[in-house]
Amino acid sequence: MVHTLPHPDGTPAAQATPPPQALGVSQVRRYYQLVDAGDVPALVALFTPDARYHRPGYRPMVGHAELERFYLDQRVIRTGAHTLATVVATDDEIAVHGLFRGVLHDGGEVELRFADFFRMTPQGRIAARDTFFHVPAV
Repeated sequence: MVHTLPHPDGTPAAQATPPPQALGVSQVRRYYQLVDAGDVPALVALFTPDARYHRPGYRPMVGHAELERFYLDQRVIRTGAHTLATVVATDDEIAVHGLFRGVLHDGGEVELRFADFFRMTPQGRIAARDTFFHVPAV
């Protein structure tokens, strides 16, 4: 929120308009809060109806129904928390790097670094997301 003081003559100061990236960054941070809280309906609502999500080990997901199915039925994580280390925004893209610590449905514990790349709409909705995990692969 931007607060401004009136000019010395008493007229209201112009409201500063946040850059377009600010809304997107706010929504991406909200996404991690919602996923960590397990609020699937609210986190799915952050995405456009035709959003695409690419995640290692899963076929690409498209749309709210597939995203909801993933978070409710397919995601191997039971609980956990994301800690964001870096958030970088350009016009319509936001890159995030961080650490996830949690518990899987089988009771195993997981701690891993991740990177997410979001493409945002001008209205601050998530149109696409690509996830990468820092694990030995090759």
